[in-house]
Amino acid sequence: MTDAQEVPAREAMDYDVVIVGAGPAGLGAAIRLKQLAAAAGAEVSVAVLEKGSEVGAHILSGAVIDPRALNELIPDWKEKGAPLDTAVTRDRYLVLTPDSEIDISMLPKPSLMSNHGAYIGSLANLCRWLAEQAESLGVEVYPGFAASEALYNDDGALRGVVAGFMGVGKDCQPKADYQPGMEINGRYFLIAEGARGSLAKQIQARFDLCAGREPQKYGLGVKEIWQVPQERFRPGLVQHSMGWPLANDVGGGSFVYHFGDRYVAVGLVTHLNYANPYLSPFDEFQRLKHHPAIAKHLTGGTRVSCGARAITEGGLQSVPKLAFPGGALIGCSAGFVNLPRIKGSHNAMKTGMLAAEAAFEALQAGRGGDVLSAYETAYEKSWVHHDLKLVRNAKPLWSRYGTVLGGLLLTGIDLWINSLTGGWSPFGTLKHGKTDAASTGFAKDFAPIDYPKPDGVLSFDKLSSVYVSNTNHDEDQPSHLKLRDPSIPINVNLPLYAEPAQRYCPAGVYEVVEKQGAPVFVINAQNCVHCKTCDIKDPSQNIDWAPPEGGGGPNYPNM
Repeated sequence: MTDAQEVPAREAMDYDVVIVGAGPAGLGAAIRLKQLAAAAGAEVSVAVLEKGSEVGAHILSGAVIDPRALNELIPDWKEKGAPLDTAVTRDRYLVLTPDSEIDISMLPKPSLMSNHGAYIGSLANLCRWLAEQAESLGVEVYPGFAASEALYNDDGALRGVVAGFMGVGKDCQPKADYQPGMEINGRYFLIAEGARGSLAKQIQARFDLCAGREPQKYGLGVKEIWQVPQERFRPGLVQHSMGWPLANDVGGGSFVYHFGDRYVAVGLVTHLNYANPYLSPFDEFQRLKHHPAIAKHLTGGTRVSCGARAITEGGLQSVPKLAFPGGALIGCSAGFVNLPRIKGSHNAMKTGMLAAEAAFEALQAGRGGDVLSAYETAYEKSWVHHDLKLVRNAKPLWSRYGTVLGGLLLTGIDLWINSLTGGWSPFGTLKHGKTDAASTGFAKDFAPIDYPKPDGVLSFDKLSSVYVSNTNHDEDQPSHLKLRDPSIPINVNLPLYAEPAQRYCPAGVYEVVEKQGAPVFVINAQNCVHCKTCDIKDPSQNIDWAPPEGGGGPNYPNM
């Protein structure tokens, strides 16, 4: 853009409710709003903003989907063609050692751990279908519109967001295609960005929503989709494991799900409160696939997709205050994942529905921009709250006592007692204590981990994995990975922690290279798969993840 060119003015659009994020929470909220409006003969304008190139492009989940919320939202979802065709037929639970497996499937488990009635599928594809249902009801869905800035009224209430900002070069100067974005204004905003969303992070700080709550905890899930030969395909099989390759003091576990057209979803979730700064969750996953209990599902197959995503694990203790002036947090923006079940989409969708009901009631009363306290009350009375209450001690027990004693034995006992008593536990409600970033230990106290070289058959390197995630960013734009202090990676993180960003990032975004005899920190922002791990795990809390231009990032086809 030349000096003579006039900078275009920012346009504005107004809605009753604006939803940021087209995941199960956001789309569930949009659909519920329109259902309520139709039943009341009222007009409610609803917009959904999605930073991915299309709905589902950034959605990654296991996924074994509990249809409880979907049954409430769209009771005839099967007749309407929802892409959930593979019912769970068999559950396997394993404890892995380096070269063997211990099958604990026959041990008695509380009913809350059952996958009976659940479906294996692609959460991304389910969200694409939900978007179609929402649009058929009159919801306006805008993919490729990243909400990059929050706007507030003079009284402090959230009144709008800026979306669609684009066309700024690496030099931070406007290019020929510069667009200042649009002001999307609303009477209420429902923030549904998923785990560690950039707006949710700002809003929680601005309104002090986490006061009195435990810090949010996270895990990093690295997942691949394989298509396997017919003789290896076991439709409906769900296999979960804990143990190897993760050490006893590193929480996490793997999953293997058979579904669809000879697809196998395989992944490893590593809890991000691990101490060893030399640990690489991505490389632990590559090791996992060589274990006989995992390899037998994949041998002879073809890897068709790969991705990574942070998931919330704090549970009940870490759920922030949900409502603030002008809006509310829904889904994983607040953190409703049931960790022992490795499920959150049902809770996300239900909280979206609860917030929609509170917003609709407020709109009908002529309100706007206030605190939706009815949503908070409804959540506390809901089955989502009860779901999280029963499993509230699983994460802290695992973190305190390790996988064998804490994750398996004590958590098993606690889950049984909670399920039998409706929520009473001899442990009470345990605390998490510190953030995942603060859990990182000093490099001097640990030995580097020598990971095997990938074989290109079962295991792969980071860059080839980024390639099959279909990740793309316009390289001529400012980095969306912001360093608060550019000196910290080399002057602090490198000597103290061996700069763990090189290893905790699953996409090879961060490197330390030598230039003119000195170490230099390099950010390959174009590789970013938007997992948010850097924003969570950096021990100095020096990295802020912000949305790039709308449409940038991974394009997951079936995740």
